[in-house]
Formats: sequence, structure tokens, C-alpha cells
Amino acid sequence: MAIKDLYPKQGKVDLIAEVIEKGEVREFEKFGQKGRVCNAKIKDQTGEIKLTLWNEDIDRVNVGDTIHIKNGYVSEFQGEMQLSAGKYGSMEVIGKTDEGEQILTGDERLESDLLNGKTEEDVGPTIPTKKEELGLEEEPEVNEEDVKLEEE
Repeated sequence: MAIKDLYPKQGKVDLIAEVIEKGEVREFEKFGQKGRVCNAKIKDQTGEIKLTLWNEDIDRVNVGDTIHIKNGYVSEFQGEMQLSAGKYGSMEVIGKTDEGEQILTGDERLESDLLNGKTEEDVGPTIPTKKEELGLEEEPEVNEEDVKLEEE
């Protein structure tokens, strides 16, 4: 599932994204129970969305972490969509980033793994992404009619 495909009141959201911002923690009391809430922002290749963190999730999630939200819920507040693991969902940190550590993706991660002693067999096959790796002289032409059809 991708962020661009989310819509208000959507449930059963299964999404992997990177935490790019984390706001101030606010404390509250409701029905005699104390709690904490914090707004964060996450992104994937398709977009960004506000993420609501509750209680213990606040301490587990940091900027730069990659998280997996299972059975999440999208709400809307003041015209802005917000994602939350909610009462029935879960959030797991699947990639930790120490402060100042760069997040590597794609070719960079493969190169880093190979430099750190892993073999191509350990990291699996790679898919060429650059035009040179694909053996192309120039970028492929894009048919404007096809682009218009995809957008509709």
C-alpha cells in the first residue's frame, strides 16, 4: 500500500514508510487515565502523511526510522489526513537509524553491504535502475497519451 492511495476513514492500512519529522510530546488525561500523544510525519516514494504516535510508540520511533504499520486507520482533522496504528493496529520499527547515520537505499545499500563483507548471494539479485546499467544510450521516450491515460 502507498501513501498516495490513502483516503479518510480508511482502515486495514498496511504500510512501510520512513519517519521524517517528530513533534513535541503532549500529555493528557482522559477518563482518569494519563497518556501521551505526538505528531510525526512519514513518507514513502509516493508522498507524505501525518502520523499520530501514542504512549510507548513515542519512545520507540525516531526520525530516520523505517516503520511498518499493520491494520492502521486514516482519519481527517482540519482537512488534513492522519494515519494511526489505532486501537486494533500495530506499529513496528523495522529499520533503526542512529542520529547522523545516513539511510541507504537501492544501489547504495548493495554497495555498502558488499563493502562490509556480504556477498551478492547474501543480499540477493539487483535490478538495474540507471540507463547505463540497462544498456540505454538515452532515456526512453514517454508517450504523452499514455501518461494522460494513467492519470485518469
